[in-house]
Amino acid sequence: MMSRQIQEAYIVAATRLPVGRRKGMLGHVRPDDMLAHAIRSVMGQAPALDPALVGDVIVGCAMPEAEQGMNVARIGLLLAGLPNTVPGVTVNRFCASGLQAVAMAADRIRLGEADVMIAAGCETMSLMNQIVGNKMAINPAIFAKEENYAIGFGMGITAEKVATRWQISREDQDAFALASHQKACTAITAGHFRAEISPYPVSARVPDLQTGDVKVREYLAEDDEGPRADTSCDGLARLRPAFSARGSVTAGNSSQMSDGAAAVLLVSENVLKQFELQPMARFAGFAVAGVAPEIMGIGPVEAIPRVLAQAGIAQHEVDWIELNEAFAAQALAVVRTLDVDPVKVNPLGGAIALGHPLGATGAIRTATLVHGLRRTRQRYGMVSMCIGTGMGAAGLFEAIP
Repeated sequence: MMSRQIQEAYIVAATRLPVGRRKGMLGHVRPDDMLAHAIRSVMGQAPALDPALVGDVIVGCAMPEAEQGMNVARIGLLLAGLPNTVPGVTVNRFCASGLQAVAMAADRIRLGEADVMIAAGCETMSLMNQIVGNKMAINPAIFAKEENYAIGFGMGITAEKVATRWQISREDQDAFALASHQKACTAITAGHFRAEISPYPVSARVPDLQTGDVKVREYLAEDDEGPRADTSCDGLARLRPAFSARGSVTAGNSSQMSDGAAAVLLVSENVLKQFELQPMARFAGFAVAGVAPEIMGIGPVEAIPRVLAQAGIAQHEVDWIELNEAFAAQALAVVRTLDVDPVKVNPLGGAIALGHPLGATGAIRTATLVHGLRRTRQRYGMVSMCIGTGMGAAGLFEAIP
């Protein structure tokens, strides 16, 4: 048997579309079109690289059906104009799908099975009928035994259980949500997202109910649509619990349903040298872990120590942590349980303000992280999130000066 030496995988380009609110600026844009735009844009950042060298395109999607079905990875890469010889595969690990795609692409390179890979994520929550997909079809066996009930819990209920068990108050959740919006608005104003965003030209057909005509409205989606500068403590405090009558989780301290896509270009060291590419970051590790489904939000507590141990890096050495804010309750529980420095968590805001297009989020936050590390001249960064049905994932990256 021929043995292979593990080699490094490097990110040489990373981009994303601005994230749109559900039924917002990208509400009528097909997910495969968003994906194609992300793929074209990321390849455009490495013009010296022959697209025919791409070994595979791995795309994360949490609800791979309807408009984002039919192996959206292959459809998206063909729409992007990549050669017919380039294959594509769609993967699903719910909210970690985009990050899983990055890890799988990196592993192909590290094992010497490929030299050029594209990892991506796409999700439209506007065109899906509901958060569980177009057709809800839960296995009835889940409700046959009490120990399986939690598999069918809605995400909001799991957040309520985390808030109760980890004693996360409503006031703390709202304060966390407010900070998310404030940081995101500040980052947009300062232009911190400009380098990572590939603006998307939207052409929407809108019916004029008075004349019966169909008008074409064209605009350029340039900035994330979710952050709200008018968010306030009083406004958040007035919101009613969204999932439990006496609960503390509201629409204001939960992630936004969103639309978006992102793509990351990874290569081997041989390709770096051959095409004289400038690496942005080195893929340093990835880990997943399972937890009880009813407290799925705590998943990163198990995944983060695993990836740190795998990479031989201490937690205090990580300079920047993109911790997906599925809910303020679970994000705070993770931060407090692991004793993470809050200053390092989501310095540009998180999903409560910026949105959470499910399967795309991991790739989106990877783009934010690698660009942010380079801009701030920091070394190690992490992307982590909880995952439905009780899992956590964490990816580690090292910026290249």
